[in-house]
Parts: sequence; C-alpha cells; structure tokens
Amino acid sequence: MRILVVGGGPTGLTLGIELARRGVEVRVVDKATAFFDGSRGDGLQPRTLEVFDDLGVLAAVRAAGAPQVPLRVHLDGRFVGERRMTEPREPTPGVPYPNAWVLGQSQTEEILRARLLEFGVRVEQATELVGLEQDTDGVTARFATGETDRYDYLVGADGGASVVRKAIGVAFPGTTDESFRVLVGDVSAPGLDPTLGHWFAAADDPVRGTALTPLPGTGRFQFISRLDEGDDASLETMQAALDRFSSGVRLTGHGWSTVWRPNVRLAERYRVGRVFLAGDAAHVHPPTGGQGLNTGVQDAYNLGWKLAAETALDTYETERRAVAARVLGVSTELLDKYAKGAADAHKRGEEGFGLDITYRAPDATGPLVTGDRAPDAPLRDADGRRVRLFDLFRGPHFTRLVFGAPAPDEDHAYAVLRPGRQPGAGRYVTDAEGHAFAAYAAAPGDTVLIRPDGYLA
Repeated sequence: MRILVVGGGPTGLTLGIELARRGVEVRVVDKATAFFDGSRGDGLQPRTLEVFDDLGVLAAVRAAGAPQVPLRVHLDGRFVGERRMTEPREPTPGVPYPNAWVLGQSQTEEILRARLLEFGVRVEQATELVGLEQDTDGVTARFATGETDRYDYLVGADGGASVVRKAIGVAFPGTTDESFRVLVGDVSAPGLDPTLGHWFAAADDPVRGTALTPLPGTGRFQFISRLDEGDDASLETMQAALDRFSSGVRLTGHGWSTVWRPNVRLAERYRVGRVFLAGDAAHVHPPTGGQGLNTGVQDAYNLGWKLAAETALDTYETERRAVAARVLGVSTELLDKYAKGAADAHKRGEEGFGLDITYRAPDATGPLVTGDRAPDAPLRDADGRRVRLFDLFRGPHFTRLVFGAPAPDEDHAYAVLRPGRQPGAGRYVTDAEGHAFAAYAAAPGDTVLIRPDGYLA
C-alpha cells in the first residue's frame, strides 16, 4: 500500500508516523521551500500529550517545553497581581498528564520530523500538489514539477486553503469576521522576566490589553493584541500597541507574525472515495482555547490505524467531524467572551483538554458503537516491575484486558489480576493498588478491547 500525505505540519507529520510505524509506504510532501519557524500553535493539551507518549516523542516534547506559567498583570503600568488561564492539576493514576504544555509549533514539528525520519521518511519540501484524479483502485496525484504518481489513498493535511479539499469538491462553510483583527507574533523583550507571562492593560478596561507569554527554549515571547483598522504585523505596530498600556518595555526582535481574523469553518465531508481531509483542511478554529493543532493531531491519530488496516474508514468522518464541531463551539464561545471584554475571558476549563472525547453515539447501532478514552493505571508485570497500562497500549496494536481471569492466547492480551491471584496461562499484570479495576469499573471476568488510538472498542 502507498499513501500520500499532503502537508508537513503537525497533522501530516503525526499521520506519517502513524503509517510508517505500521510498515505502510508513506510519502509526506509540502509546497513550502523552508520549514515553518514560529510559535503559532504553542499549547499542547493533555490528550495530545498522551498521543505523543504513544508516538514516542513525549520525552523530547517535555524536555523542550514547559508548563503554562502565571500572567503578571500590569494596569496603567503598575503591577497588580497574577492570574492563570487554568489552575494546575495533580497527576492521577488515570490521567498522568493533566496540564497543558507550552512548546512553539516549529519546535513540535522539528521533534515530529525527527521521529518520522527514524522510520526512513523525510518531508519532501517544494513539492506542490496541483491536482488529483481518483478511481475505484487509487488516486493519481499531479505535482507542479510535472511529476505524476499513483497512490492507494491520499490525505489532505494542507491547511485552511487546502488544494486537496478544493480538488475533491468539498464545501467549507463558516464565517470570517473582517472587523475583528488580532496581531499574533514572536518578539524579544529583554526587560521582561522570561519565566512568566505578562499582561498589560488600562485600569478602566483591564480585559482588553496586550499579552506576552514566554516561548520555552527561544528567549522570546508570543505577543497577542487587538489591532485597529489599517495596522500591520510589524514590530512598530507591536511596540505601539504595548506603549498604550506600559512604559519602558521595549521590543527588540521580531520573528514570525500574523494578523488573525475570526475564521470558523467545518468541511461538509472528511472523505470522498480514497481521499481524506485532516487538520485545518477539515476545520479551522479561533485560537482561543488552543485547539487547532491538537484537534489536527488527534485527527491523524484516529485515521492512521484505520488507513493502515483499511478498516472502519467511514467511522473517521463520523467520529472526528463531531469532535471538530464541538471544539469549534467551545473556542468560538471563548472568543465571544474575549471580544465582549468579559471578566472571565482569560479563564479556561477542562473542556479543551481532550480527555472527555467520546466516539459513543447515544442509541447508535453499527460502526459508531465504540467507547471512551482508555485510562492509564500503575501495575506490576510478571517480574514485579512497575509498568503502566499506557506501556501496554503503546504501539500500533489493539490491546485486550481481561480482569480477574486468564487472558486468551493472543498478542497484546493481558490478565489484570488482584494481588495474590494466580495467572493461569498467558500474559498477566497485577493491579497491586486497585487503580485499573477502579478506572474501568471492572468486575471479575470483564474484558475490554482498546483500539490503537486509545479508545475502548
């Protein structure tokens, strides 16, 4: 099988890894001549960290990034206190990574590219898809170089202006608000503490202001501020926005920047024949809530194992489009609060963490009758060493857990036993602390099957 992934951002890279580690011949192409260098999607949500754990990149992500930090609030240039977007949570046996992690998007992409290269796959830059045709047996891709090539499947992870989406005629309904403009960019500010975020605003309107949040490992901050009509994304514009609320804070360097407008869109379909859409090609979100990159990574995580096995392909759209619709609602609601100057506009709840995603449809019959995220739990293996359920799940396979009874003689099947119980035949792990039985509300004899993407089948 050969699969073409169009787009070398986080979504395309995740999908490339998912396919390559299953032995699928995958080609990842991108029209850009250089890799993106900037922060853009710099918030990694807890569920995405679990995905990265499975992909084998979590250690690198955690080493390069940092947890969210408080914002130091300055009103009329005077420090008045600190606030947080979310309150830190302690890890639990079922949720080992309960807090968002901060890492610039270009750094995340670099880590994912390195992992993809371990499977012998390199992102092909300056390789622009200009058209495609498909039939019942495959997809023919045409490139700007004049090359044509044949694939079993093609996935468009090529962003909001997706060439793939347009080529297969999928509508992208939604709204774009040209009247609301936000400047986002990477800046250097030597006079600010790089271990904290900073919020500058007027005392009579403390919600509307300018934020600078640190970008780990770069010495820079991500700058966010509302823009007036006619302003551009220059360093001078950033400095002028900051000068309205602060005195003496100077910006000395300027990296990636963009003027963002509320753009909320959801593709009508995620699949046409042998062609699929993922990430921003299928949905674009307001940046409020930090969901865009995370939703795209999880699209790829859902699609990868299904494509590799050529199974349950129709469930990809059913499962992931519903998630994107929900995420669009959450991020739009947060944006509305910000636009209206609501006092709690900075606060974030757990609705964006991705830990409560379900693919179970009420009263559904057929292919969508699946479960929820499979929790983690500490265990002991047959040699008494500590392991986790996530250790058992890690990899491209299904995992079967049989609670309190012998497991069948099959790969990746385990009996989960109470201390002192005899395993009988087959692999087993001991739930010494009772967390696995509790997390799965399991009674002796219960069996659960966990999909490769960490959801109960």
